[in-house]
Amino acid sequence: MPADFAASDMSAGTLRVRHLGRADYQTVHEAMQAFSAQRLAHTQDEIWFVEHDPVFTLGLNSKPRHLINTGDIPVVQSDRGGQVTYHGPGQLVMYVLLDIKRLGLNVQQLVHSLEATVISWLSDHEIQAQARGDAPGVYVDGAKLAALGLRVRRGCSYHGLSLNVDMDLEPFSRINPCGLVDLPVCQLSDLGVHQSIHTVARGLLSHLAEILGYTIEPD
Repeated sequence: MPADFAASDMSAGTLRVRHLGRADYQTVHEAMQAFSAQRLAHTQDEIWFVEHDPVFTLGLNSKPRHLINTGDIPVVQSDRGGQVTYHGPGQLVMYVLLDIKRLGLNVQQLVHSLEATVISWLSDHEIQAQARGDAPGVYVDGAKLAALGLRVRRGCSYHGLSLNVDMDLEPFSRINPCGLVDLPVCQLSDLGVHQSIHTVARGLLSHLAEILGYTIEPD
């Protein structure tokens, strides 16, 4: 990974980054569970970037009424928090496999750090974005741009956030995203940001490393 990925050398240690390309949701979900179950006190923290094949995922708190008309898109039960969301090509998913106990963070602080990562990156592109106290994620003019859902086991997190880059947004109309009725969604391409998935990942990674104090190890 290029040297300009590295943040200042602070106490969080070195972060390993994996770019998985396009991958089936269930396969990656099971890999995250296995990684988290097997990790030890000294296990290095990791970030996984991926695009998923079209899929609706249900959080542990999901309610059937938020599935309106899923059609031919599969629905998969996940063990993350939150309600229903959609993943598909053109959306960047960032999974955060972090020892938050070692970082000295609680779940709420991690959520705020992830929201701040997206908001600060958007600020670099002169886009004003906000978080909402009642519904985790990042919003631009009331429309949801990034969704958040986490699971923490034994002080370690997995799952993470999804950011709409340049995708077909129609499947979001088949659900109540994150359990919110009539919630508009948006994407970077509609906001004037035309970057590849990989370029967006690099930018988010730089901000996340700065916020949490990591240096970055090559993939």
